[in-house]
Amino acid sequence: MLRKATYKLRVTRREALYVHDEPDHSLMLVELEGVPLEYTPGVAGEFVSRRSVNFHDRTGGSGSMQGYATTNFQHGSVYSRFEGHRDASSKITTGTWKTYRGTGKLETIKGEGTFKVTVGEAPNEFILDMEGEYEL
Repeated sequence: MLRKATYKLRVTRREALYVHDEPDHSLMLVELEGVPLEYTPGVAGEFVSRRSVNFHDRTGGSGSMQGYATTNFQHGSVYSRFEGHRDASSKITTGTWKTYRGTGKLETIKGEGTFKVTVGEAPNEFILDMEGEYEL
């Protein structure tokens, strides 16, 4: 089944360390919480919460990222792993995601797809657009 969703993400914690091997090379651990902007409830019911933890390796604002997301619904949760790349000039991150576990009505979920993250209107705010296929 094809699914699309858009979330507003807010940074709740960010830790950065500079590598000092070249200018502006940093490693960051970022925690974000999200709420849906566009979302149609599925078999697991209404949205409850979304949290992700991401690791970024950036030089000059560009670089790789990877992480984990937990999305909780009224009747189950889905756990996903993702990886992507951020382009400093556009400030857009694109990548792929894949589920690795589900609970409740989502216990047998298998899914994967793509995502795009853009800068939001407020500081430490981002917009996540994701789409993909899943099966139960």
